[in-house]
Amino acid sequence: MGAARQSSARLATFLSGASVNGPRAALQALNLGNLAGRPIEEIFIGMMDYVCPEGGSIDASISREAFIETITDLADNGLTDFDTLNAEQLQTILELYATHAIEARLCNDIGSKIVSLPSNVADAESVQSQLFDFIRRSVSDALTAGLAGVQAMTTAMAQTFVDGVYEQAFSILESMGEAEEG
Repeated sequence: MGAARQSSARLATFLSGASVNGPRAALQALNLGNLAGRPIEEIFIGMMDYVCPEGGSIDASISREAFIETITDLADNGLTDFDTLNAEQLQTILELYATHAIEARLCNDIGSKIVSLPSNVADAESVQSQLFDFIRRSVSDALTAGLAGVQAMTTAMAQTFVDGVYEQAFSILESMGEAEEG
């Protein structure tokens, strides 16, 4: 999950900048000042190449897919005005992205036959829904344990933090999977 972890770190750095310096300054730092005041979906679409640079690898595609899924989930999570987001809401954005990235990675593994699903469509959809909820709780727990809100972070701090969140989320998923088997 190299590309997704790197993208998560870039997103965390951006969100930290928005929290500390304000949304307009964070956008200007990316040469995206023209997006200030625009709807949040437009802002995040404009940031896509910064957060998830295009690449030919499966990991890069997973990263972009996760970011697109995050954009579609913003309004459903009450995240509609970038200029008024508080630290908790900024953290929710990072949580959504990491959740979608992990879910997309697992779905890729399912497609590669590394992980198997039930053959019944309704059961498979139920597993997917439960998996998303479980991953989101795991990511949320890892974020909460690692950081009390999005705060001032350097890129290196963001990368270290994100690596820890992914490791902890996968560890939680692994332990829960082992408990299910046992």
